[in-house]
Amino acid sequence: MNAGDKLSHISASGEAHMVDVGDKNETVRVASAEGYVRMQAETLRIIREGDSKKGDVIGTARIAGIMAAKQTSNLIPLCHPLMLSKVSVDITEDDDLPGLRVRATVKLTGKTGVEMEALTAVSVTCLTIYDMAKAVDKAMEIGGIVVSEKTGGKSGDYKRQEN
Repeated sequence: MNAGDKLSHISASGEAHMVDVGDKNETVRVASAEGYVRMQAETLRIIREGDSKKGDVIGTARIAGIMAAKQTSNLIPLCHPLMLSKVSVDITEDDDLPGLRVRATVKLTGKTGVEMEALTAVSVTCLTIYDMAKAVDKAMEIGGIVVSEKTGGKSGDYKRQEN
């Protein structure tokens, strides 16, 4: 963080407010976020083989993530409602975790970024995986939710460095 950086949602008098983006230029903006659900190897096997009592865990979680991205402004008080042009949610198996890795990418042409929409998509996807598999594994862990990259806008491009 730079010394001159300020929180954009805090007014000069210290009150929370929605940022005015009216004078900003419309640009193509893309953001990706990622996270994971760690689980027992047997839980991953059940999901992989489609043996979950609630049905298709991965397909349902993907749809939940896409729907969540579109509802971000209803969930996060100071987010602008946005006309998203693309939301993709990828869920991949990771035997080393063991569990599922989730990556969401959100795109639009507009005056504000889509990082919150990408983070919301990943979060709700992970929560849906947990909900659908909790009957066999209540000890699942959701974690690692971060913005992995973003392009567009005044602040420029960002790519998260691996630790």
